[in-house]
Amino acid sequence: MGYLKTAVVGVLSGALALTSLPANAGVITSNAEAVRKLDIMLMVTSLRCRTTSDNFQADYRRFSAAHLSDLNLASRTLQARLVHSHGQKGAKRALDKISVGMANEYGQGHPWLNCGQLKQAAKALARDNDSNHLASAANELLARAPRGQWAMAN
Repeated sequence: MGYLKTAVVGVLSGALALTSLPANAGVITSNAEAVRKLDIMLMVTSLRCRTTSDNFQADYRRFSAAHLSDLNLASRTLQARLVHSHGQKGAKRALDKISVGMANEYGQGHPWLNCGQLKQAAKALARDNDSNHLASAANELLARAPRGQWAMAN
């Protein structure tokens, strides 16, 4: 188990070092959307894992506190983008759809990361002070299957 946690932390560190936004088959359309979805995924999965030995709600709160300004900026940017493309009412519906979709998608767990791995990811993200890494990490962690360096963790 120690090897897996070490591997996950190492792989996340490598993923966080990437600063370009990889293509994600059109699922995530912007850095702001990626960061917003990362926040929702970590929140939902932390709630799901709270009754396990890998409860990471405290790690999620540290992540949120460490990146509060980045998370708020991502939310405002995404909202402005949605208002521009959908109008005020349509933007609210679109944002709700994104949030509910993420909650539904991750309510039963992450497709390829278990609670322990998500805990390590949340810890690593909370320690990373470079806001440029959030979108890259989001695209790695939100992919439907492990890819790049994350494939090695599984």
